[in-house]
Amino acid sequence: MKHHAAPATVSSRRRQLIQLGAGATVLGALGAPQVHAQAAPKVRIGYWPIAAGLPFYAAIELGYFKEAGLDVEPLKFAGAQQVMEAVLSNRADGTANGTGSANIAIGEIAQPGTFKIFCSNPSNVKNVLDEVIVPVASPAKAMADLKGKRVASGPGIQNVTLAKTILERGGATGATVVELPIGQHVAALAAGQVDGAYTLEPTGTIGRLNGTTRVLEAGVIARYVLGDPMAPWFGGSASLSSDFIKKNPEAAKKFVAAYGKGVTYVRTKATEARQYLKGYTPIEGALTGEVPLAAYTLYNEFTPADVAHFQKFFDLFSEKGIFSSRLMVETMLYKG
Repeated sequence: MKHHAAPATVSSRRRQLIQLGAGATVLGALGAPQVHAQAAPKVRIGYWPIAAGLPFYAAIELGYFKEAGLDVEPLKFAGAQQVMEAVLSNRADGTANGTGSANIAIGEIAQPGTFKIFCSNPSNVKNVLDEVIVPVASPAKAMADLKGKRVASGPGIQNVTLAKTILERGGATGATVVELPIGQHVAALAAGQVDGAYTLEPTGTIGRLNGTTRVLEAGVIARYVLGDPMAPWFGGSASLSSDFIKKNPEAAKKFVAAYGKGVTYVRTKATEARQYLKGYTPIEGALTGEVPLAAYTLYNEFTPADVAHFQKFFDLFSEKGIFSSRLMVETMLYKG
């Protein structure tokens, strides 16, 4: 049922006219109104506090967005799913690196045409983000040794699906996957609540430095999902909403360029860049120098082979029935 506003009374109309008249008098006294350049729109970017978001953190702290005349607001979320949902509900204009690509894809299937990926963070056995860790005293020597065990995974559909897939393909049949916030993985292993964890950096480094866990295998998605330990797994991506790009084409271009400067900084000055993990992630102190850093691929750097690997990752979710239909990565890449 539609509710209509009640008609204004004569006295309220008169009051409005008096106020309007007063406003006109003030304007007249000040002279002709001055024309100001339109303020740049605020760019609200959701991020998940993991190491992969480093180019975004560095670009903020080094003033790259400010230099481009942009007002960028970082929004911290507990998981990649919430970052994606914030973009869908127009509470955020995009996502920083580290936001699960499959989470973004689920949002894209729900509202086709929403997300444009302009940077992704590929990992593999060399550029480590994903790994399976076990207690330091665990007898496990290979993935298959987790048969019938309790294995933690990060929260959300991307983490759970990948954990189940790598365990199954690694020969760990009958393992039970337990969803746990990534920050609790080391403590859960130390307390004997779980026997292993499919996790993301810096978890493995934290456990190693405090002497409670060790890495059983790193780069597990490249190996068990893509079939090659050196293949790029585009597990996390930075994106902008199509709506933001359409309404603010110039600001979108400036944002992507400034973010790209953050990527270049991380690639060329990795040691200095590490300090910007502090405050955005739980990584500080000695840990900043130890945590492995992700690689990055900008929208104009994707090769046909990269797109094929990215597609293979998405296709796993179609095969498992997580995606309601096959989603083509190519349609989601930002064109600049």
